[in-house]
Amino acid sequence: MRRSTVRSAMRFAAAAGLLLSVACSSSRPTPTGNTAPDAGLRQVPATGLEGCLLYTDGHQTGAVPRQVPELSGLAASQKHPGIFWGHNDSNNAFELFALDEKGAVKATLTLTGADPRDIEDVAVGPCAPGGKQTCIFLADTGDNFERRKEVRLFRLPEPAAVENATLPVETLLFTYEDGPHDAESLIVDDRSGQVGVLTKTRASLGDLYAVEGLKPGATGRARKLGTLRVPDDVDRLATAAALHPSGQRLLVRTYTRVWELRRPDAKRLEDFVQAQVVEVPGASQAQAEAVTFLQDGRGYLLGSEFAGEPLVRVDCR
Repeated sequence: MRRSTVRSAMRFAAAAGLLLSVACSSSRPTPTGNTAPDAGLRQVPATGLEGCLLYTDGHQTGAVPRQVPELSGLAASQKHPGIFWGHNDSNNAFELFALDEKGAVKATLTLTGADPRDIEDVAVGPCAPGGKQTCIFLADTGDNFERRKEVRLFRLPEPAAVENATLPVETLLFTYEDGPHDAESLIVDDRSGQVGVLTKTRASLGDLYAVEGLKPGATGRARKLGTLRVPDDVDRLATAAALHPSGQRLLVRTYTRVWELRRPDAKRLEDFVQAQVVEVPGASQAQAEAVTFLQDGRGYLLGSEFAGEPLVRVDCR
């Protein structure tokens, strides 16, 4: 999100009792009362699911590097152990960075073939349903004022080597069936290749859409699957999401918390509309806009805008 709306956004949040407005903040949100990220002390065990039964409190592994001062998304590579793909928010060069959990930049990919407007998240998944080749998907879906008639995904194959390169992207246009939305969360299911986006709204944790008919030269359509809510509606404004490799857990990040949606029998994204929703450990970061499961699903990594902000890893307890 752009930083120009920071101060007015924070004044609105204080007056309305919301966490933040749809614009980004350039100041560190201070968790207070029941908004503090203390889920590590009162977790709900994840029984009957692959991955962690309980999580540890997060620990800092490194810091956001200066090359990614507006880190808005993270996704674990499926080809290169220990590598996370990260990108900047709007008004930056069209680049993708291969990072390790310490924040070291291992490679910079200069991307061509499109002119991004507001890239908000990144995910890795099959290039095509049922295919074995993995692709990186970038969500050019930011739309603060909900005016964009079309939004886009950019797709490129995961490179075979972690090295500097210039690579072209494919552009995949889509529209929402019910009009424009702001969205900062991209989801790709490793099992089926199903693509989803979660909107950013003050009304709920977000509306979940399945994006169908994606292919170059065509315009796909985002079909609403349902609305995600947290217990007692205590949180809103999703800034990032990540699907577990098993497809049975979905992490959703907001400015002050991390939520895990759990559905042991989940086969498709729509199953998460009726999932168990629990708070899991988060991190104190100035602009909480990135989350990804680790490659093996045994924990997750949290990132933030602003160079020098901590990168925080949460593991199995």
